[in-house]
Amino acid sequence: MFFALKGTVHKLAIPQIAIDVSGVSYLLTVPYPFWDMQTEGALTSVIVFTYVREDRLDLYGFEDFPERNFFTELLNISGIGPKLALELVSMPREIILQAVHSRDTGILTTIKGVGKKTAEKLLVDLKSLSEKHPEWLTRVHPETREKMASLDSDAIAALTSLGYDQPDIVTALQKLPSKIKKTEDRVAAVLRSL
Repeated sequence: MFFALKGTVHKLAIPQIAIDVSGVSYLLTVPYPFWDMQTEGALTSVIVFTYVREDRLDLYGFEDFPERNFFTELLNISGIGPKLALELVSMPREIILQAVHSRDTGILTTIKGVGKKTAEKLLVDLKSLSEKHPEWLTRVHPETREKMASLDSDAIAALTSLGYDQPDIVTALQKLPSKIKKTEDRVAAVLRSL
């Protein structure tokens, strides 16, 4: 069982990084935001979760313990495997919070393979998790909480269906002036900025 690794980023290929530790390279699957912070040849440190099944052993890497713990708790939910858990961990926390508080399945259905029924179940499970471990989903900066109102699940869904990445969409939506209210205007403005 691996606890953490510290070494040089040997190779990057979404969503994986290879870390060279004393001449041995370890391949880890990581959340997109953590992957995006890495640079080949740079020193990095990663918290590890070892996923073992009868036919496979996979390593998952995380920036910190709350992120790793959130991932492992998601795996304990019926119907959530490592791929979906990693997608949820990769989502900006403010988006998950908005979905949970507003009971908005539209945000979760932007994840590949998640339909309306799965999203409804996920909302219940995420609400339960957020009550059990509020620190996992509330590790959001105060200024980010203020920007939550600028998120528009219909705009996110539309832009995701056009092939844009969710982190880029959220960043672009948060930068829009507050006077742009209509979803179609928000989508058009984001398309111009991406």
